[in-house]
Amino acid sequence: MLVAATRRFVTLLAGIAGVTALGSLVLGLLLGARTNRSLAVGFYLVGCALLLGGFFTANRGPFRVASEEGMVGLRRPRGVRVVSGEEQAETFNMSGLLVLTGVALLALGAAVDSNTELI
Repeated sequence: MLVAATRRFVTLLAGIAGVTALGSLVLGLLLGARTNRSLAVGFYLVGCALLLGGFFTANRGPFRVASEEGMVGLRRPRGVRVVSGEEQAETFNMSGLLVLTGVALLALGAAVDSNTELI
């Protein structure tokens, strides 16, 4: 089970890093930036965005809207319900995944960045 989860996480991380690298290279070429710097900045930006997403996902309260129908109008009363244990676990797992992926991308950005020396 742990091996399968690790494989899924590495696949997810590789996909996000690949799309980020491709977008960073394209923007770097359009702006005339160095390759290392454009990759590092792209990894930093996406990593920070994922960290913020993880933070806000983790800080959801214990209540949810009872029905999505009341979301359209401001005058309609909306019911509130308490989240189930499964929803709490899903929120916790999603925030952990976002934070871990963000930290990994920040580390990848630091490894690629030519302005810093790791050793």
